[in-house]
Amino acid sequence: QLQLVESGGGLVQPGGSLRLSCSASVFTFDYYAIGWFRQAPGKEREGVTCITGKGDRAWIEDSVKGRVTVSRDSAKKTAILEMTGLKPEDTAVYYCAAGWGCPSGTQILRPRDFTSWGQGTQVTVSS
Repeated sequence: QLQLVESGGGLVQPGGSLRLSCSASVFTFDYYAIGWFRQAPGKEREGVTCITGKGDRAWIEDSVKGRVTVSRDSAKKTAILEMTGLKPEDTAVYYCAAGWGCPSGTQILRPRDFTSWGQGTQVTVSS
């Protein structure tokens, strides 16, 4: 059974950066696309970025383009989300999830397309 564990959240000052890790406990890590989502209080869960199983393509939500980098390390079975220029509106619980593919073109990253989820890690952007 695929299990995902996020780490790296915490309190970050505005303008700062974060690096979140998503570790998987499955031999077939490369089979899965990894999506990153976030959910702020009182808001719906939204997709941030996604990387394919091979790591050859990434999808990034328009509002965070230029601030987000997503990567993965097959040997370590880990996916990484890096975000710079953090703003208070980036405050949310961040989740990684495993699915069968990433959006393309004008498609959006939908939580319902991902089947296995981590427990989430809180990121708070505040001075």
